[in-house]
Amino acid sequence: MQGQFITLEGPEGGGKSTNLLWMESFLIEQGIDVVVTREPGGTEIGEAIRHILLNKDFGAMCDDTELLLMFAARAQHIQEKIKPALAERKWVISDRFTDATYAYQGGARGLDMARIAQIEQWVQQGFQPNLTFIFDLPVEIGMSRVLSRSQETGQVIDRFEQEKQAFFEKVRAAYLARANQSPARYKVLDASQPIDSVQQQIKTRLQGLFI
Repeated sequence: MQGQFITLEGPEGGGKSTNLLWMESFLIEQGIDVVVTREPGGTEIGEAIRHILLNKDFGAMCDDTELLLMFAARAQHIQEKIKPALAERKWVISDRFTDATYAYQGGARGLDMARIAQIEQWVQQGFQPNLTFIFDLPVEIGMSRVLSRSQETGQVIDRFEQEKQAFFEKVRAAYLARANQSPARYKVLDASQPIDSVQQQIKTRLQGLFI
């Protein structure tokens, strides 16, 4: 069986982290060697860049800096972690990838999509996930989940999570637009449904890759 690259996307509070762990367990039960990772991050260099990007004290960061840092972390991620794992026929599951850049820096920040596509081509040279799950839900529900999680765990709200609802409405719209453009690669999930229902849909779609 060939390696597969699967990404999890969506607005804040969609349950990506919870479902990523479930997916990892499910695939291991099928005898598949799985590598779990995230963006920005995934490597030592990428995690250092992540600390800069998510630090709420860096509110003065300009949008172009944010965009370039995202792709700098991604370049390292692809070359150091993702492609080597796929070459060993492992499955890689990443919490976010390039779709997030189009949604957050393109859709929400308003950066030129064509310019993002140029940088994507330079960094990735056509490399794309085999499958992308988009955990979609109304923004107000997602942000309520983020706030509750922060209160329960003491986790600090990061630089992106502190954005206003209008920002995340644009993020959500950008994700759904990309899914509509390439329906073969995307599976949009209603993340407001009970988790068992969401995971059954994930299971069905993953099983289609086993063939």
